[in-house]
Amino acid sequence: MAHSPETAAMGVRRFGRVNWMGLLTLAEREIRRFTAVWTQTLLAPLATAGLFLLIFDLALGARRGELMGVPFVQFLAPGILMMQVIQNSFANTSSSIVIAKVQGNIVDTLMPPLAPLELVLGYVAGGVARGLLVACAVALVFFPWLGLGVAHPFWALCFAVLGAAFMAVIGIMAGILATKFDHMAAITNFIVTPLSFLSGTFYSIETLPPLMQTISHLNPVFYLIDGMRYGVLGTSDVNPWAGVGVALAAILTVGALVWRWFARGYRLKS
Repeated sequence: MAHSPETAAMGVRRFGRVNWMGLLTLAEREIRRFTAVWTQTLLAPLATAGLFLLIFDLALGARRGELMGVPFVQFLAPGILMMQVIQNSFANTSSSIVIAKVQGNIVDTLMPPLAPLELVLGYVAGGVARGLLVACAVALVFFPWLGLGVAHPFWALCFAVLGAAFMAVIGIMAGILATKFDHMAAITNFIVTPLSFLSGTFYSIETLPPLMQTISHLNPVFYLIDGMRYGVLGTSDVNPWAGVGVALAAILTVGALVWRWFARGYRLKS
């Protein structure tokens, strides 16, 4: 059977070239979407991080003394920073997809000539951008106040990107599965929040019983927070390379799943 030039072009497009214009346009749309409401997406996480630091410092700082060789509030800061990064990266991708599905305009994203991988990367780019902006805001505002520097800038940036990318693909998965905002609230309250709170944000896992330490090591978010703590303080519970390996494995596993869902149109085209 003869193939038309258009069909041949589509074959090359699918298996050869990358639609950079479409990919960058999707990423730009996702970034513009959250920067348009920066008081909710950037200022609110900054206020939340400040409240966490203030409350824990006033309530427990003097009694806890030092943890890992630094004052308790300094120990908290990297974990709270990463917690804001992952929560906001998740919110960016999940809310974008769910809103589009509820409003019925998800087709505007699916119809352009974007391959499934390009859709995943475009959404992830928006989530990572929001996560990094939140991280920069928290670090610039609170680290000088706490007398904190960044011991290993490369590691801090590496884990900020990995954490944002991981929760961005989790957000895509949640957005595809959810059909209404109640579903998203349930996923956030019963999955995302426990993962971030029970991951060493407010404590070192060395203080936990052996069983809880084992459970903590099964939580990918623990490696992200521990890696950020290493980047900022220079100390951690596990080797940062182990954290990179776990984070990359988690990103690739979930990313492959959502890529497959985009390719099939799973819960998107019906």
